[in-house]
Amino acid sequence: DTSLIACQRHLFDIPDDVAYFNCAYQSPLLRTAVAAGEAGISLKTQPWHLKPADFFSLPEQARQLFARLINAKADDIAIVGSASYGIETALKNIALQAGDKVLVCAEEFPSNLYPVRRAVHQAGAELVAVQRPADDDWTRAVLARIDADTRLALLTHCHWTDGGLIDLAAVRQALDAHGGFLVVDATQSLGAMPLDVSSVRPDFLVAAGYKWLMGPYSLGFLYAAPHLQHGEALEENWVNRAGAQDFTRLLDYRDGYANGARRYDMGERSNFVALPMAIAAFEQILQWQPQRIARSLRLCNDHIAKEAAAWGLQAAPSALRAGHFLGLRWPGCLPPGLTDELAAAQVHVSIRGSAIRVTPHLYNNERDVARLLQVLQDMALKV
Repeated sequence: DTSLIACQRHLFDIPDDVAYFNCAYQSPLLRTAVAAGEAGISLKTQPWHLKPADFFSLPEQARQLFARLINAKADDIAIVGSASYGIETALKNIALQAGDKVLVCAEEFPSNLYPVRRAVHQAGAELVAVQRPADDDWTRAVLARIDADTRLALLTHCHWTDGGLIDLAAVRQALDAHGGFLVVDATQSLGAMPLDVSSVRPDFLVAAGYKWLMGPYSLGFLYAAPHLQHGEALEENWVNRAGAQDFTRLLDYRDGYANGARRYDMGERSNFVALPMAIAAFEQILQWQPQRIARSLRLCNDHIAKEAAAWGLQAAPSALRAGHFLGLRWPGCLPPGLTDELAAAQVHVSIRGSAIRVTPHLYNNERDVARLLQVLQDMALKV
């Protein structure tokens, strides 16, 4: 289905006078997710209603829905607390040696850079940062740096500062020629654009749930390819062990883990507030369909980019950035007072690096777009 999605503002609690273009920072919660979380809070007020089976049924439902989003199986999915938890798990199970090269993009998100920088230092490997390409073609720039020594590429689907797109399937193919690993942080893309693990074939893929997956904070999901589902967990806990469902035998200590990627589950994964919220969000995203979300948001951002270009603001070509992302760069430096002007007008964006990061979602309407463009035009006339 390639049809566009009409404005869905009624599904969110967003006042009419707020123009929120900052989903890459935090998504607002769906009303259904709020209701699901409130029901979870109510359940915790009377914990005698919690049954041992509840510790497993909610995680499995969330696992299955996330798997549908990426065309995987539930056995491939672990429940984690953050993207950094998933990155640490991946690095724990990909052995680096002296002389290996690890590829990242310049201006990478700190939680991705710090652990890989440590792992490279400990192994005596080399960290290779692909510099921002002048022509905005991140795929070409990444492919040019892959060689026989590239052991690992830790990449995002789109750059977190301005949405610069990376063709992960092409990167995977280039890595295959040298036996390299691919670890993907899909936090800034999954939910807003399609991603199929059968095509990309990542070794590990992680996504935090509080941005484009429209879920709560402190909850994420990790995909582990089948050949890496027998590795070492980041932590040992009771719930990721085989037979944990039988509470009467928890003192029969077991060395075996639960099936598949479940061994990588974080402790206290059975969050009776957060998981129902994530489930509600997954169900809505699957109903909308990521390809339709992407098409609808690209139309919005392409319009903003075209209008802003008339006042000298520059953006990467539409084909080289994710449709839900728009990084607007002012000639020279950003004008002083820009964020104050936007906030005063109740227009909410982020400044990341040298870009005004505009990240709408289906709750934005034509009035929001007009208000954003008006503030940008006013600032351009002052410069």
